[in-house]
Amino acid sequence: MGVKILADSASDLPLEFFEQNDVTLFPLKVHIDGKEYEDLRTIQPQEVYDKIRSGNLPKTSQASPAGFKEAFTEMAVNKEQGIYIAFSSQLSGTYQTAVMISEQVKEEYPDFDLSIIDTKCASLGCGLVVMEAVKAAQAGKSKEEIVNDAVFMAQHMEHLFSVDDLDHLAKGGRVSRASAFLGGLLNIKPLLNVEDGKLVPLEKIRGRKKLLRRIIELVHERGTSLDSQMVAISHADDETTALEMKELIAKEFGTPEIFISPIGAAIGSHTGPGTISIFFLNELP
Repeated sequence: MGVKILADSASDLPLEFFEQNDVTLFPLKVHIDGKEYEDLRTIQPQEVYDKIRSGNLPKTSQASPAGFKEAFTEMAVNKEQGIYIAFSSQLSGTYQTAVMISEQVKEEYPDFDLSIIDTKCASLGCGLVVMEAVKAAQAGKSKEEIVNDAVFMAQHMEHLFSVDDLDHLAKGGRVSRASAFLGGLLNIKPLLNVEDGKLVPLEKIRGRKKLLRRIIELVHERGTSLDSQMVAISHADDETTALEMKELIAKEFGTPEIFISPIGAAIGSHTGPGTISIFFLNELP
């Protein structure tokens, strides 16, 4: 029996990926107008962006403990080995809840064999780790090999992203209000990255063209062997910029595979529309 891969919706992979590769999905929750939705399953990103543009800011919560309990118990009963590749513990309580539920299941089923990886990654930064783990599992690699590869990849994952309005992140507690100050004025585009699982503002750049040029410069500085790895781009209702970024990356680095996917409803609730993100490795195995 192969190794089962599990992931949450904050990996921002399409629903089809989970279905086609038999990856267990744990949706984060999105709350709008007093109703609770499951990211990727019962709400789409566009609905979130439309609400934000109309001044109605959604809230989010972690994946369901009951969902973890059901999936983990089923694995334990079936004696399946599994690896859950989780969204950063610094941005959600989902990882901690999964660990707690896993320990509960292990009390009842001592042979339960699940590894839970805190990637300290977000969006397709986490998604790239999931994709690679799925490939490794399908190739018949051992659980230990897949875990080691996933941990290495997560530790060397770079995140560069820009939001139209830092205020969304500040209101959700993802960056400080001081960092958000003046972000939306004078066509200033804030550029951020992820350090130890947390969102950290890097610099503020005036104008979209300068922003894209600066992102390319930073990919040069931080990336390695861009012509030998998959790069991912996620966007919040801005496919035009995502495609432009894809063209720039392909031309500049000769990157053979560039994966584009929309930012999901959960993460999009905090970043707001207009966000553009790029993910790549700063070291290869």
